[in-house]
Amino acid sequence: MAVNILLGLQWGDEGKGKIVDYLAPQYKVVARFQGGPNAGHTLEFDGIKHVLHQIPSGIFRSNIKNIIGNGLVIDPIVFKREIDSLGAFHINVKENLFISKKAHLILPTHRLLDQAYEHVKGDKKIGSTLRGIGPTYQNKIGRLGLRVGDIQTDKFQEKYNILLEEHHRLLKYLNFEFDDEESNKTFLEAIDYLRSLNLEDTEYMINDSLNAGEAILAEGAQGSMLDIDFGSYPYVTSSNTIVAGALTGLGIAPQHIEEVFGIFKAYCTRVGEGPFPTELHGEQGEELRKIGREFGATTGRPRRCGWLDLPALKYTVMLNGVTQLLMMKADVLNDFEEIEVCTHYEMPDGTITDRLPFSLNDIKVKPVYQTFKGWQTSLQGMRDFEELPAELLEYIAFIEEIVKVPITLVSTGPDRTETVLKKDIVIK
Repeated sequence: MAVNILLGLQWGDEGKGKIVDYLAPQYKVVARFQGGPNAGHTLEFDGIKHVLHQIPSGIFRSNIKNIIGNGLVIDPIVFKREIDSLGAFHINVKENLFISKKAHLILPTHRLLDQAYEHVKGDKKIGSTLRGIGPTYQNKIGRLGLRVGDIQTDKFQEKYNILLEEHHRLLKYLNFEFDDEESNKTFLEAIDYLRSLNLEDTEYMINDSLNAGEAILAEGAQGSMLDIDFGSYPYVTSSNTIVAGALTGLGIAPQHIEEVFGIFKAYCTRVGEGPFPTELHGEQGEELRKIGREFGATTGRPRRCGWLDLPALKYTVMLNGVTQLLMMKADVLNDFEEIEVCTHYEMPDGTITDRLPFSLNDIKVKPVYQTFKGWQTSLQGMRDFEELPAELLEYIAFIEEIVKVPITLVSTGPDRTETVLKKDIVIK
């Protein structure tokens, strides 16, 4: 059996949690492959809204193995809190949640370093979520990090003390005042809880599942335009959010990949700093934010909103080898009389291109828009593509023509039932 990969194609917040939950019954395994508590995957069903940060979005399906891969960074304090929040729903994480021993740990001092680095940058800050993600990945690459498997060894306390001492030295060098005694105590208590869970060599688990013919869904976090290599650097996350990150973040070989589900909103949003060519600063941007409830699931920060950017979408489709496009939040555009789509950029020298320049930070591009008539009707209750308004179908067909990938799913609301399929999404 193959691995299907589901990931975001924009700057994150595309709606991955809902779709993983929707598709999960077709799979035996759902596995997160990168990111950490900076992610916020929102699921809504039975009138209840759930936000997951580190736990895979298949956790509400009791017959599915949920794996946290080696590509993640885990904050034990946040992780325990997240598991505790699931208690009311009678989810036994000790039965269907498995954590890679090779995933790295976020210490309280990683969060302090995140704050210190942003403070030093001043006006040039990148808009970090301040969850300690970047400093943890820095320690991973610098070969200083603590991994989940370390907590099962006799040398954990020694390794922890060495890293803590290094962090304290850096914080003092940055003239950052701190008192981490209480948070470190809470961290060690959370470590004790983490030891009671299923800590596994998950790369073996995943490949054993493949050999047993079990279908696997790999779940990404953030979005492709935040990829450390190909995103709008330096305003990016600290991991590879594209398909390549699924291979290294789970320990699977390329030949196992079959479908790549690329999720995008019918418009664009971005949280934090960084270039956003189609951003709307006026009344329309506020309207998109209000209707779409565009506030960060993790940080609560208001998201910047704008029209769909096709040069960026084509770019991320190319990088990921997307085979099916899934359009989210089409219903947010229900009331707009006209909808604009960026098809090209006008460069500072007047040339027109549909390709992303090397650095959107250093040049000012002007979006070239094509205008579409809005459908101005509710999509509530629609379950088949044939029911969708003609104007929405025209909008979908135009995107498919430009991007050269079929849109097979349209989300018409936050609940798992508010989903329209063009054709069944099946495992081949």
